[in-house]
Amino acid sequence: MAEPKKKSALISHGVAAQNRKARYDYKIGEEIEAGVMLVGPEVKSLRAGRATLTEAWAGERDGEMWLFNCYIPEWQAGSHVATFEPRRPRKLLLHRKQVKELSASIARDGISLVPLAIQFNERGVAKILLGVGEGKKKHDKRAAIAERDWSRDKARLMRDRG
Repeated sequence: MAEPKKKSALISHGVAAQNRKARYDYKIGEEIEAGVMLVGPEVKSLRAGRATLTEAWAGERDGEMWLFNCYIPEWQAGSHVATFEPRRPRKLLLHRKQVKELSASIARDGISLVPLAIQFNERGVAKILLGVGEGKKKHDKRAAIAERDWSRDKARLMRDRG
C-alpha cells in the first residue's frame, strides 16, 4: 500500500504573517497592497510562517516607503548560510503616485501606515497589505469590545430561541 503524501509545511500562496492587533489598535481606512524587497533566506523564512508584524510600521525615508521593525528570523535549514539582520528596514515597492498619497496622508496628525499582513499572491510573490489607520483611544477600544460581546450574546440568544 502506498504511503500518503506528506503535506508541505511551507506556504506557497496565502497569508504568511498577520498583524491581528492592528485592527484592535487602529481604525483602518484604506488598504494598499505593496511589494517588498527581500533576500532569498527571508523568503524561505516567510514561507515557513515565521515572521512577526506586531511591532512593525511603515514610513517614508528619502522619498521612498520602507517597512521598519518587521521581524523575519534567519533561515537555519539551508546549507548556504546567508546572514541578514532580522529587523532590518525593507524597501516597499509602490508607484510614485502611491508614495506621494501615502506620505501626504501620514503627515496628518494621528494617521499611521500599519502593516496588516504578509501574503503570497497566486504567482508566489510576497506582498504586504498596508492599512492607513487612525489610532483608537482607550474608550473606543472598550466600545468595540462591548459591541463585539453584545453581537456574540445576541447571536447566542437567537440561536437558542429557535
